[in-house]
Amino acid sequence: MGIKTALPRYELYLYTAVLAVALIWAGSWIFEASSENANRKSFKESVKPGWHYFGRKMDAADFEWVMWFTTFRNHILFALVGHVIFAKIFSLVAPKIVINGCKHRSLVFGVYGGLAVLVTMGWTFLALVLSHCIILYSVAIFKSKWMCFAAGLCTLASIKLEPFNSWQEALVTGSFSLQDILFYGGCGFSIMRCMSFALENCEKKEGNYTFSDLVKYNFYLPFFFFGPIMTFDRFHAQANNTQLIRKEREMWNITTKALLHLGGILVVDVFFHYLYILTIPSDMKLVAKLSDWSLAGLAYSNLVYDWVKSAVMFGVINTVAMLDHLDPPQPPKCITMLYVFAETHFDRGINDWLCKYVYDYIGGNHDQIFKELLATICTFGITTLWLGPCELVYIWSFFNCFGLNFELWVAKFFSLPPLSTIESAMGEAMSRRIRGLFNAANFWAIVLYNVLSLNSLEFAKMVGRRLIFKGFPLSTLSVLLVTYCGVQLVKERERQQALLEDPEPAKPVDGGKEKAE
Repeated sequence: MGIKTALPRYELYLYTAVLAVALIWAGSWIFEASSENANRKSFKESVKPGWHYFGRKMDAADFEWVMWFTTFRNHILFALVGHVIFAKIFSLVAPKIVINGCKHRSLVFGVYGGLAVLVTMGWTFLALVLSHCIILYSVAIFKSKWMCFAAGLCTLASIKLEPFNSWQEALVTGSFSLQDILFYGGCGFSIMRCMSFALENCEKKEGNYTFSDLVKYNFYLPFFFFGPIMTFDRFHAQANNTQLIRKEREMWNITTKALLHLGGILVVDVFFHYLYILTIPSDMKLVAKLSDWSLAGLAYSNLVYDWVKSAVMFGVINTVAMLDHLDPPQPPKCITMLYVFAETHFDRGINDWLCKYVYDYIGGNHDQIFKELLATICTFGITTLWLGPCELVYIWSFFNCFGLNFELWVAKFFSLPPLSTIESAMGEAMSRRIRGLFNAANFWAIVLYNVLSLNSLEFAKMVGRRLIFKGFPLSTLSVLLVTYCGVQLVKERERQQALLEDPEPAKPVDGGKEKAE
């Protein structure tokens, strides 16, 4: 089946109507559960006072969101705005002191980032990060990839496993609220960037990159604590580009994206006052009383929220990076648009890093079963270490690794005759419909495998048990039907994008026969 296969317009209208009604129906159940249980005893820790005049409390269960956009909003904005102002002042002063500002702007970024880290976390943390840089740079000059991986993963393990992480954390003095987040975020992203530098140095045919190149790359402030990770080859090329020319309407696009991120923050704030999607899953007694549609809506909305959070947080950082003439990793693909494990990720920077250095490097074109299995095991092994080894992460990694391989096994199975012969005999539209059914089931596998990392294993088990076993056949089939409608709408969007990128040639007149003169 080609990606440009179309379905009748009326059929797509029907899918849109079914999906819209289902989302409103599920949302009404969640709204009702949120309103009726706002004063529930188990909600006291996470449901805080909100809009007093409207009588609405706010779901404040996500510490990361609260940290970014309420409690520490001013601190984060101050650091990012200071970065922009510092760079702008340098660009104005540089010509007067006969310095090529474009040539040295990566140095300016590194100096400001290093000073900001020093002021924020202290000299011991700065020394710790520099020690990681020195270790990986020392290994990088040998230009051995396996040595770079071994040194990088051992260094990463030192901040993820006891007792090494506690020992290193104890070196950082201070007691402010953000210390733990900034320590593990700063060290973790720093080590991954150092590994990228080391691996790219292995690819350099002549000589080595300098230690100053690593420091300038690592201490770029917008990416330092929270990511996303931009691989060294891309950053080095863009940060040292001396031809800084804005594309047509580029500033307009940057401003538009910034306003969209602001709108996203406001929309999330509104939803948190009416739908307690993060707090409800923590109360399993309440969850057990909810309808199957409520559970399905809660699981789906949690993944959508996590995507929105990632898109907004990385979007704010990316806006600053684009002002610096960089092309940072794009926000992750929305969970609504996903129906295959191969495209599932919540951090495009980490995803690009893993694909470049592990998954694509080992898996090649991803059509051989054994190589794909080895590639996914290595990829999720590193991901497990990155997230921090624990039971929940082990389970999450196993099921996502299995899902990625299972897709290849199913594709190989259906490519064999007589199944491939049957599919080729049927129309392309019917093939798209049948594939949509499998994609709908796959979508819920993605939801269930990933919701456990966002909420809890108990909640994921409850959703799976209710939708697959207790809710069969009514709830199971109805949820799959709605998901099928959504998948077909996503496929239609992909079809339209494919037509824009590669328009189909116009059909010749009279079946291609030339008119007689």
